[in-house]
Amino acid sequence: MSEYLRSHLGVKLFLSYLAIILVGVIVLILASQFVLPASFNRHMAGMVMGNGNMMGTNGNGVMSQLYVDFHAGFNEALTNATLAAMAVAVLLSLLFSRNVIVPVQAMSTATQRIADGHYDERIPVNGADELAQLAMHFNQMAEKLNQVESMRRQLIGDVSHELRTPLTAIKGSMEGLMDGILPPNDETFLQIHAEADRLNRLVDDLQELSRVEARAYKLDLRPVNVSSLVHTVTKRLAPRFESKHISLGLELPPDLPRILADEDRVIQIMTNLTGNALQYTPERGKITISAKRLNDEVQISILDTGIGISPEHLSQIFDRFYRVDKSRSRQAGGGSGIGLTIARALVEAHGGRIWVVSAGDGNGSTFAFTLPAAK
Repeated sequence: MSEYLRSHLGVKLFLSYLAIILVGVIVLILASQFVLPASFNRHMAGMVMGNGNMMGTNGNGVMSQLYVDFHAGFNEALTNATLAAMAVAVLLSLLFSRNVIVPVQAMSTATQRIADGHYDERIPVNGADELAQLAMHFNQMAEKLNQVESMRRQLIGDVSHELRTPLTAIKGSMEGLMDGILPPNDETFLQIHAEADRLNRLVDDLQELSRVEARAYKLDLRPVNVSSLVHTVTKRLAPRFESKHISLGLELPPDLPRILADEDRVIQIMTNLTGNALQYTPERGKITISAKRLNDEVQISILDTGIGISPEHLSQIFDRFYRVDKSRSRQAGGGSGIGLTIARALVEAHGGRIWVVSAGDGNGSTFAFTLPAAK
């Protein structure tokens, strides 16, 4: 019996209501029995004083019999009222218990279905009380889990696709060598080495993404000069600027405050964003890196004259493996599709914001992010 009570919330709620009702009835009965004699005598004394000695010598006997009859009548009325009140109270207790138990049972069923992998399960939200708020928060949690599951499936598919491309090329080259179709010369070996190198870079990118999104690193925050960071990044990417004949413009005010950031991570952010601009800017284009102060932050922007981004793609541009042009492979210069995701995670880890603005296809893009200014 005790095990049954512990495992059924509805029974415990009903018994708690019933216990409260019984305690109230007992208090009512005991109080009425203690108060009744004094109250009766007080009211009857007033009647006797008002009527004089009308009852004569038989007054005491009549009073005694009147009290007995009144007491019996009072107890009968009290008993009937108690039974009626308890019947109504029991029905209301069952109703109230059901109003509490039904949403809890629905939530329990939905939780089990989500545990079984049905992430589209939702609970109807009725009213605005605590149970309704709990159901609403449960639905929000289920929606987040559904999104995480969708992202997990998409990530597995994207990683499989990205890994398959270099692996297929390596396997094809090796089969060509074994069948004698491809000559065993330096060009063939360099091609296989290039594909293996691409595969290694992709694995490194995935490992870095995992570490960044899991915050499995410690930021070494210190005041850093923005101009120094920009010049470090542009020096690293100078060969790529020269090979595509892309001009570089810098707009860095001399009074720009230093930022409170991890120098290596900010260089990584700017390298990813500038490298992305180089990737999608045609030859003889231009890339401009600028910075300005915004209240307690410093905004750094990378403006390019590249292919631009359509409005429908702007909200997804920082997603893993997302490319505006689906037909662009990594070999064709499309990148791994991870650099922008890493940049976003690093910016947010610093407490900043990152976004992209573009007027559409062929109109270039501007990637901007903010970092806190050093005090």
